[in-house]
Amino acid sequence: MKKSQCLIILLGILFLGSCAEKEKSKETQDTSKPNVLVLLTDQWRAQATGYAGDPNVDTPHLDSLAAISVNFKNAVSGMPVCSPFRASLLTGQRPLTHGVFMNDVQLDTNAVTIAKVFNKEGYDTGYIGKWHLDGHGRLQNVVPGNRRQGFQFWKGNECTHDYNKSVYYDNEDPKRKTWDGYDTFEQTEAAIDYIKERKSVKNPFMMILSYGTPHAPYHTAPLEYRNRFDPEKIQLRRNVPDSLKERVKKDLAGYYAHIAALDDMIGKLIKNLKDSGQMDNTIIVFTADHGDLLGSQGAYKKQQPYEESARVPMLYYLPEKLNIAVGDRDALMNSEDIMPTLLSLCNISIPSTVEGLDYRPYMEGKEKIGHATLLTCVQPFGQWNKVKHGGREYRAIKTLQYTYARDLNGPWLLFDNVNDPYQLFNLVGNEGYTTLQDELEIQLSQRLKETGDEFLPGMEYIKKWGYPVDETGTVPYTH
Repeated sequence: MKKSQCLIILLGILFLGSCAEKEKSKETQDTSKPNVLVLLTDQWRAQATGYAGDPNVDTPHLDSLAAISVNFKNAVSGMPVCSPFRASLLTGQRPLTHGVFMNDVQLDTNAVTIAKVFNKEGYDTGYIGKWHLDGHGRLQNVVPGNRRQGFQFWKGNECTHDYNKSVYYDNEDPKRKTWDGYDTFEQTEAAIDYIKERKSVKNPFMMILSYGTPHAPYHTAPLEYRNRFDPEKIQLRRNVPDSLKERVKKDLAGYYAHIAALDDMIGKLIKNLKDSGQMDNTIIVFTADHGDLLGSQGAYKKQQPYEESARVPMLYYLPEKLNIAVGDRDALMNSEDIMPTLLSLCNISIPSTVEGLDYRPYMEGKEKIGHATLLTCVQPFGQWNKVKHGGREYRAIKTLQYTYARDLNGPWLLFDNVNDPYQLFNLVGNEGYTTLQDELEIQLSQRLKETGDEFLPGMEYIKKWGYPVDETGTVPYTH
């Protein structure tokens, strides 16, 4: 063989080797971007897990996840009702900024959302399940395009709580479809299929799997789960009045049945991530859009500033390469903090539109934040925050020990959550707590000033955002 031929062959080998190294380097760079999986549930209060100490339900899969995660045990939903939380999750903004301060109104399609940001960074984005941010009718299609706020893959519905006949729309197909069985199961399978497909794709993924459960109706989980819970054996929280106890026991049995089913599905997802080798490169967030009073304080559902309504579970499972220690954290992470924290954990720049806090430095032990946060109710009609149950529009500041709330007429609630965890004793006006009340009032006023919140009557915000009002003087709820 001639020297020139040998030289050509040698150069070819070197070139191919260089290409292989480049491809290998490229591959390494791509896989260094973590996947993100957000497990969002509806109306799951923070107290209702095994790892949080609930005596009525076992959640072994979540307990295992909590053991290897950062647990924000004091996390809250800043405006504890469905659509406001979801809009804050997507935008990193507070409700009075993004405008979704009540259910069934549309999030601005020009919003800078978490999906749009991840798309620009080369991620594949997907959404499965309940959306509740379109405002065009609960069973209508959220059509492809800007109304889907940047999510590329789609198997979702605007809002339905008929979990065994659950409507959804499949990507570009405009035809209404129905999940074959209990939608918690079907949506999990759809997520697993999506995750499996992503394994053979170069781009990392960011997916939100949004379950409708354990939100009411409480008694529609599969029979095998309902049979696990005997209402007579349910232990009630101490703040449930006698007049509601029998009803609450029955409803809690159904609520826990939904939770048990969800726990199994979360276990199934995690097993799939492990089996496919993706667990070590996936950030998992488990949370809820708000809690459920379920009889506590004599009321049901959400919107109120009480612990069962406002506190939510918040777990962050993080790949080891991030070098963040697992365990409980005290900080009061709020709804708008999720987006900037996820972007930071993925080394993505946080848009200037975001108002939430980046908790990565806190998790790394570099900053001390989250010692206080705001709770808000702007809803002027009290869909669940009903006047007959003592509900009202409010602004509240929550610290690591206290909850202080003011309504439109002045001071309303003051609880010492450490010494009175069931919030049985309202300390507003109590002579022994005058100084504390004044201090919390100052803190609250300062927070409202910093966030530009004038605390106006709810109808003022309705007018500002131009939401339609019907002949009864209320915003149409399902129109």
